[in-house]
Amino acid sequence: MKNQKWLILIVALVMMAGTACALTWLRENQRLGKPGVKTTPIPGESLKLNINLPPQVLDFTSTNVPEPEVAVGYFPKDTSYTERFYSTPDGIKIQSTAILMGTDRTSIHRPEYCLPGQGWTIEQKQILDIPIQDNPPYTLKLARWNVIKTVQQSDGQTFKIAGLYVYWYVANNEETPDHDKMLAWLTLDLFRTGALQRWAYISYFAVCQPGQEDATFEVIKKLITAQVPHFQWPIKPK
Repeated sequence: MKNQKWLILIVALVMMAGTACALTWLRENQRLGKPGVKTTPIPGESLKLNINLPPQVLDFTSTNVPEPEVAVGYFPKDTSYTERFYSTPDGIKIQSTAILMGTDRTSIHRPEYCLPGQGWTIEQKQILDIPIQDNPPYTLKLARWNVIKTVQQSDGQTFKIAGLYVYWYVANNEETPDHDKMLAWLTLDLFRTGALQRWAYISYFAVCQPGQEDATFEVIKKLITAQVPHFQWPIKPK
């Protein structure tokens, strides 16, 4: 029994030493990977970048949205944030947001944290494949969520509004709508190559009337297929 305790202690010490060596190696050899999104520099910034969301695609026009104060206080200082509101001629508005991490992976968060905190209930989740005509063409795998919210008017009466939330994560030649898989790939790439991949979180949000979710998604899909080649590097077959 005494020998077993000593053996466990020795194994624990060896594991601790190995972990310390691995962390030291990572600190000395870590480098930032190339973003999976197209960017332009921001004067005076070393890691913060503008993500190239296009001002206009097809019949969509857009307005730039400055980074909100809540995001400035929430995200690590080297997080890159770009947001635009796209509008169709018949008045449908789509919020398009790109968040790019710097040296801190906490820039990239789970969408489950944001929507319920704003009063939205997730009704349905789907994973869909969207063809992107780029060079080379590839299939974009994304998450689609149907959400709903109860709104109270000034007179006390309530009504429901629906929404569509679409998102995925992308790094250098890596893309997934799965947050856990993104973290696993980030860790694997870091240990395997010493590169901390700069993952980006791409999302779209639009409000609609209950029952109009599918029609609204088709508009978002139209925007994505036209917009993505402007700001995201193609995913090449491995």
